[in-house]
Order: sequence, then C-alpha cells, then structure tokens
Amino acid sequence: MGMRAPVSKVAHSTRRPPAAGMWLPRFSSKTVTVLLLAQTTCLLLFVVSRPGPSSPAGGEDRVHVLVLSSWRSGSSFVGQLFSQHPDVFYLMEPAWHVWTTLSQGSAATLHMAVRDLMRSIFLCDMDVFDAYMPQNRNLSSFFMWATSRALCSPPACSAFPRGTISRENVCKTLCTRQPFSLAGEACRSYSHVVLKEVRFFNLQVLYPLLSDPALNLRIVHLVRDPRAVLRSREAAGPALARDNGIVLGTNGKWVEADPHLSLIREVCRSHVRIAEAATLKPPPFLRGRYRLVRFEDLAREPLAEIRALYAFTGLTLTPQLEAWIHNITHGSGIGKPIEAFQTSSRSARNVSQAWRHALPFTKILRVQEVCASALQLLGYRPVYSADQQHDLTLDLVLPRGPDHFSWASPD
Repeated sequence: MGMRAPVSKVAHSTRRPPAAGMWLPRFSSKTVTVLLLAQTTCLLLFVVSRPGPSSPAGGEDRVHVLVLSSWRSGSSFVGQLFSQHPDVFYLMEPAWHVWTTLSQGSAATLHMAVRDLMRSIFLCDMDVFDAYMPQNRNLSSFFMWATSRALCSPPACSAFPRGTISRENVCKTLCTRQPFSLAGEACRSYSHVVLKEVRFFNLQVLYPLLSDPALNLRIVHLVRDPRAVLRSREAAGPALARDNGIVLGTNGKWVEADPHLSLIREVCRSHVRIAEAATLKPPPFLRGRYRLVRFEDLAREPLAEIRALYAFTGLTLTPQLEAWIHNITHGSGIGKPIEAFQTSSRSARNVSQAWRHALPFTKILRVQEVCASALQLLGYRPVYSADQQHDLTLDLVLPRGPDHFSWASPD
C-alpha cells in the first residue's frame, strides 16, 4: 500500500491491454518526483556551466556610447574617432533603416522605434534588424557599413587587423559578402559599443536607456555653429530630402528646398532642448553620462579635445590614432561635395570657418534670427555686418570652461 497510485474503476475497465511483448513500467508518485528533481538539477547545472559569449569585457562592464548630433555637424568625423579605435564596435546611423522603412512617419512618432533599435544593438542583438532588412542579408546591408572598422576586422572580416586604420574602399572589396551574423559576434568581442545617430530630437526619449541597468550609456552631444550647418546642408543637396520630409512631418513627401529655414530652426530647437534637459536640473541617472562637444573646439585643438572625449568614455589615445588624427585634421581645403558623407584629410579649422565665405550676409541674419537661442546657449557670437562676417580675426566661438555643459563626474 502506498507504492502504487490509485486507479479509478472507469480507467481500469477501459484500459487496453499492452501489445504482446511490451512491458510498461509503473512508478510511484514519489519516484516520479525524484526523477523530475534529478532532471531539473542536471538542466540547471548545464545552463550554469555553459560558457557565455567571448568578450574582453563582460556585458556588465561594456561601455555604450551614443554620439548624438544632427546632419552636417561633423558627426561623421567624430564617429570615425571612435570607429578606428581598436576597442570599439561602431555603427553609423543605424536608425536610417527605421526611417527608410517607416518613411511615412514623423521624427516624433519614430522616436520609440529608434530607441528600441539602439538598445538592441547596444546589447549586440542584431535580430532587431529583421523588421528593417531583407531576410537574406550580409554585413554590407548596414547603412554606411564600410565606415565601421569593426566590420572590416576579425571576427567580422579579415581585411584589417585590429589596431590598424581601415579604409572604406578596401573593406568594400573584401568584406561585402560576409555573413550578417558576424556583426553580433564582432559586437560581443569589444569593450565599447558606439553608435552615431542624428535622429533624436530630445533627450527625454533616451531616459529609459540611461536608467537601464543592462546598459552603461554615455551621451556625447555634438553641436556645430548653425550657420556652418546651413552652409554644409546646402552643399549636401538632395541627399537629405527624405530625412527632411520626416523631420517636417510631411507624410512621406521628400523636401529638398527649405527657403523658410524650417529645418535649421528645428535642428537648433532640438539642440537647445537636449542641452537644457542635460544641464538644468538633470535627473540623477544622467550625472557622469552627458558631455557636450562643439565641433569648432575639435577643429581648433583636436588632440586635446579627443583625449578628453576618450577619457569621458573610458578609452585611451594610441600613438597610431594620434598620428592618424593629425593627418586628417591638417590636410588642405575644406573637402569636395562628393565627400559630404566621408571623412577625408582636410583643414579642420578651414572647414569650421567655410560658411563665412560661402553664405550671403542676408541669409546669415536669417539663421541668427531663427537660431538665436541656440547661438546664445552654445556659445556662438552673432555678426551684424558683412565686414564682421568676413573678418576672420574676429572670433565667433566664445570661450568656455573645461567642464561647460558636462557632467564629467558624479561630483
């Protein structure tokens, strides 16, 4: 008694006899319980002892960096400062895939989709692109994929060893057909994941990421003189037409011309919103996680600014990177229109001042009117005559303290 489970009369009377030669073992409830406990214990031991993804730093130690900027603000240059670093996995504007897939939306309505995409990439979960890319895809399916040195280096591709400076043309030749799955594997092998994005227009939408315990997120907020941004946008021409329409909420209609400066006004407003949210009574989780960088300061003192930027994100400047940075910031000229979305050797100081020769004074007055708050907050001096515009001895970038607009430490 107690060794066999009770069987109801109905069940006993309707049970079919076993086939000839078949023996059916009977277990007590106590025996079944012991077997289940043993099976569960073995499963738990297997899961605990199973090795995780290979990484120089565990998931909790990985640093996540978002370079937050707007179009034509020098963000491609800053992105390359991170991309070429041997400890960084970098992607340029992954939200491009969201905006091209959902181009009927507006910037505000697409904010959450972009934010969720960012979180998945920071965690090296590339399955998130299932919604935005074809099923059969390669590394070259990423927007501007060859600007990522990590996608051109092992384990993604063998075109460039880690620690060397990659070149887009070589990467495109050797790595185009590499499997897409290698992106996630490569991401997990780096201590830093850096994303450059121009499709956020306020800081509050990023609060869930900044307070997410699974992330160690730093925000690098890159700004540029709005007058220089306008000049560069005009040089870029129709390449921004689809994005312009989404910013202005035109339900999918592309916008190339902007005679009323509606786009530059929205860009300026977004920079003011972000900077004010980060500096005027910021939430506690933002301390130590936000730094504002002006492109003009990078152009004037590139190595000093980049060292500070690396220190903020937990990176160090290698001798090879230092030599490369000197070369690309001490070239000649301001770049050709065909190089609008490339990082090439130019004179960084000349690039930052090019608008003073290229824009008519009447347009400069209009930009200063629609972006007055941004000029004042970010430290750019207005000009009040064409003579002032062309007088390059008149410095239009106001000095700032070493920690201006920066929560560089909890103190």
